[in-house]
Amino acid sequence: MTTNRSILATVLAWLRAGYPHGIPREDYVALFAVLHRKLTDREVDEVIEGLLASGGVLDRAAIETAIARLAHEKPGADDVNRVAARLAAGGWPLGDPSEA
Repeated sequence: MTTNRSILATVLAWLRAGYPHGIPREDYVALFAVLHRKLTDREVDEVIEGLLASGGVLDRAAIETAIARLAHEKPGADDVNRVAARLAAGGWPLGDPSEA
């Protein structure tokens, strides 16, 4: 469990580094798609809760809307690539985050 917590803390740090001024709503769906490539549903939920708890990085209503959209649409490759590049700039690894 400690390893899981350290991975989640690391992911939160990457998100904060990649999006120092907060995550724009237009990136939510693509961001969730990128996160789901490496994390379980539960881990993504924990990351979202961590961001909400940190103060204003995300908007709960917008997250719920984005999750509903994610269930019905897939983000475009350009959107996913843009979000992945922002996360990579913040330190997000191209491999498995447990290898970081």
